[in-house]
Amino acid sequence: MKTVIKSTEEKMTKSIHHLETEFSEIRAGRANPAVLDKVKVDYYGTPTAINQLAAVSVTEARTLTIQPWDTSILRSIEKAIQTSDVGINPQNDGKVIRMIFPPLTEDRRKEIVKEIAKMGEEAKISVRSIRRDSMDKLKAMKKSGDITEDDQKHGEKKIQEITDSHIKKIDSLTEKKQKQIMEI
Repeated sequence: MKTVIKSTEEKMTKSIHHLETEFSEIRAGRANPAVLDKVKVDYYGTPTAINQLAAVSVTEARTLTIQPWDTSILRSIEKAIQTSDVGINPQNDGKVIRMIFPPLTEDRRKEIVKEIAKMGEEAKISVRSIRRDSMDKLKAMKKSGDITEDDQKHGEKKIQEITDSHIKKIDSLTEKKQKQIMEI
């Protein structure tokens, strides 16, 4: 029973980490190096992350600077950013690449807030699905005689407590991110 509860908590925590990762990748008008995490550069035939080929830094609130350690791959990095879904045109000056994030319009902010709410809801669905699977495991353990009815009730109560705390955390993260977008 303890293994079921422990694995439930681990899976729910992974759902929250996934949500936090998704939130960090949202382009919110501020320069954020995380928007480049999914962009891969063809470096001598190997798809490589930009942060492994260059120093990525935020020089101003809305400017991201990419300074490759090997200047011969400047064009490759620029091309990878242009073909990705980042949505910002890189500016190459021969030594560094600058990405200037435009300020968000009110309509775009509202769209992003809706996307954030949707992501939060998907995370909650994931957590509830994990809860359902864990409850089913407890029922199966009770049916096979591995645990008593009292153990099953105690386990279900514990799983529900874990679920409630993770749902609260998701709500809190979602609300915080939505506030952040509306304040930019």
